[in-house]
Amino acid sequence: MSGSRGELPPLVDYLVVPAVNLTLAFLVSGLVVLAIGENPLAAVRIMLSGALGYAEGVGYTLYYTTNFIFTGLAVAVAFHAGLFNIGAEGQATMAGLGVAVVCLAFDGAPWWLVLPFAVAAAALFGAGWAFLPGWAQARRGSHIVITTIMFNFIAATVMVYLLVNVLGKPGAMNPETRTFAEATRLPPIRDMLLPLGFDVGTSPLNPSFFLACLAALLVWLLIWHSRLGYEMRVFGFNPTAAVYAGIDPARVVMIAMMISGALAGLLAVNEVMGVQNRLLLEFVGGAGFVGIAVALMGRAHPLGIVLAAFLFGVLYQGGAELSFERPKISRDMVVVIQGLVILFAGALEHLARPPLVRLFRRTRLAAEA
Repeated sequence: MSGSRGELPPLVDYLVVPAVNLTLAFLVSGLVVLAIGENPLAAVRIMLSGALGYAEGVGYTLYYTTNFIFTGLAVAVAFHAGLFNIGAEGQATMAGLGVAVVCLAFDGAPWWLVLPFAVAAAALFGAGWAFLPGWAQARRGSHIVITTIMFNFIAATVMVYLLVNVLGKPGAMNPETRTFAEATRLPPIRDMLLPLGFDVGTSPLNPSFFLACLAALLVWLLIWHSRLGYEMRVFGFNPTAAVYAGIDPARVVMIAMMISGALAGLLAVNEVMGVQNRLLLEFVGGAGFVGIAVALMGRAHPLGIVLAAFLFGVLYQGGAELSFERPKISRDMVVVIQGLVILFAGALEHLARPPLVRLFRRTRLAAEA
C-alpha cells in the first residue's frame, strides 16, 4: 500500500506523524536508559525540569533553539528546491568570519549600530560559501551533497589558518581573535527583561532569538507567498515540469543555495557577537547537522521548524542537566537519545505512515458506506 503524503490530511501529516515518530524515539530511548539501570521516568522529569523548570534553564533552551532555527530554515529552503544542503556547518563557520571582521572594525561602537552590518556580513559570507556548491551543481553537474561536505572541511581549515596566522590574538594560547569591546557585544536578554520583572539568570540568550523568529516569518513569506518560492517548490517537486514551464533550473539552484547559506550564516550573529564575543574555532558546535533533523521533523515548514528547534533545545539543555544529576547517564548517552530522535525523525520518518494511511482509508470508506 502506498504511503504518499497526499493520502493523509495535512493536519495529520504535519502533526500526528511527527508526534508518533517522536513518541517511538522516546520509547526506545527509555529502553536504553532502563538497560543501564536508571529510571526512564525520572530521567524525563530531570530533563524537562532542567530545560523548562526554572528561568535560567528556559534561557539556555531558547539559546540553543535560536541556533537550530537558523540551521533548520537553511536546510528547509534547500529542501524545497530539491537540494540537500548539508553544508550549513561550513556556511555558518565562514559567516563567523564576516561577523568578526565587522565587530573588530567597529570595535567600541554601540551594538545596535553594529548589528545591521553584522547581520549583513553573516548573510553575505554564508551565501557566498553556499553559492560555490550551488554553482558547481547548476553549471558543472557536481552533486550538492558531496560538495557541501567538502566545503565544511575547507571552511574549518581556512578558519584554522586565519586564526593562527592572520586574525589571532598575539600571545594567545588558543587560536582566537581578541575579545570585542563590551559596547559592541549583543546584550543578554536578561538586561532587557529585568526591568519588567523577569530574570533568566546568566543564560546566553540574546536578541538573536528575535532575529531567528523574524527569519522564520520571512521564509514562510518567501516559500508560500512569492514567485521565487513557487518556482523553488515546482522545481523541487518536478524538475522536468519546471523546465517545461519556463523555470531556469540553474537560477533556482544557485539562488536557493545562497538563501540557504545566508540563513545558516545568521547563526554566527548569535554565537560570535552574542555569546563568545570573539571568533574562535568550532563555535558552530554541530548545529549545522542538527538543522537537518530539525528540518525533517518540522516538515520543512517554518512553524514546524521553530517547534522542532525548541524540542532539540530542550534535549540539549535538559540533557546537560541530566548528565549532571545522573552521572551514570553520561553526555554520550544523551547524544544517543538525540541520535534516536534524529533517526526516527529522519531515516525512519515514514515508519508510522503506512498504518496511519490504512487507518484513515478505512475510516473514510466507513464514512462513505
